[in-house]
Amino acid sequence: MAGRVQLRTLGLGKRVPSGADELVILSDIDLEVQRGEVLAIVGASGSGKSTLLALLAGLDTPTSGRVEIEGQDLFALDEDARALLRGRSVGFVFQSFQLLPALNALENVMLPLELAGRADAEQAAREVLVRVGLGERLWHYPRHLSGGEQQRVALARAFVVRPKILFADEPTGSLDAASGRDVIELLFELNREYGATLVLVTHDEGLAARCSRTIRLTAGRIQP
Repeated sequence: MAGRVQLRTLGLGKRVPSGADELVILSDIDLEVQRGEVLAIVGASGSGKSTLLALLAGLDTPTSGRVEIEGQDLFALDEDARALLRGRSVGFVFQSFQLLPALNALENVMLPLELAGRADAEQAAREVLVRVGLGERLWHYPRHLSGGEQQRVALARAFVVRPKILFADEPTGSLDAASGRDVIELLFELNREYGATLVLVTHDEGLAARCSRTIRLTAGRIQP
């Protein structure tokens, strides 16, 4: 159901030690994302975009504030419970693909389903790989796939769990222009089909313009 807050941050901040001082990466981030929304996070390099995305997905821990996914305070959970919530509700697409080199395409996509104990892991993985145009590449290892093909495997792995929220960090950043366009079209198509909320980090203003809303980070803060 659209229009319901699915993701919320309150006073979210991230600082890291820097010599005798602290480096402020994010400060006082208050954000609400509605169910079904497509949100772009933009900003200059070093503005905190990727850190914010990692915090929203529970892949990094904040120094202050909170992140709520469907009302659940992500960082009130221990690591096991947080991993369980991520496995149930969250997908993530990385700029650098993050495929496991020792696994072929099918095995990479099966992995999150196997971790969740799904008996139909192989069939579900095959179906989504066919959907992303890699039905003939099931047995290929990442080193034998082009960058565009690797990102398609990564998209398949993210969507195969039918996530409620999908996070994408510069999903075309490692691709040439043509492959990048193809991957973005596929990302938007899959997101419509699966009905996920999509939050993506991008430096591409044209891509951001295709999203339903854009926020801009400057020096770790959301611009008003």
